[in-house]
Amino acid sequence: MVTTLNWFEIPATDFERAKAFYTKVLDVQIHDDPNRQYAYLPSDPQDGGFGGAIGFGENFAPSMTGTTIYLDGGKDLSVPLGRVESAGGKVILPKTAIGGNGFIALFIDTEGNKVGFHSMG
Repeated sequence: MVTTLNWFEIPATDFERAKAFYTKVLDVQIHDDPNRQYAYLPSDPQDGGFGGAIGFGENFAPSMTGTTIYLDGGKDLSVPLGRVESAGGKVILPKTAIGGNGFIALFIDTEGNKVGFHSMG
């Protein structure tokens, strides 16, 4: 099977703030790289998934334009989306049906990145 997506990075201007935001919104444990300001989001490559990280540094510039990353919203993206604003982000597109492909939503994280959620429910 050919997979076009392999890895993603979410840029941060305040590394600790970004980690706190995604920890709360996704309700997951994020693992730090001991050698740099880089933190790994959970993934299960054994199950065909791919992973990503939060990064801080010279080559990490948050953006609301360009490619949009859609994170797994679980069984119902309303759950993590409901934590966005209390974690310091802003919802810019509420849960929206996209036909037989489920639902999407968009938000701005604490770093100024436009990010999405996708779920089938």
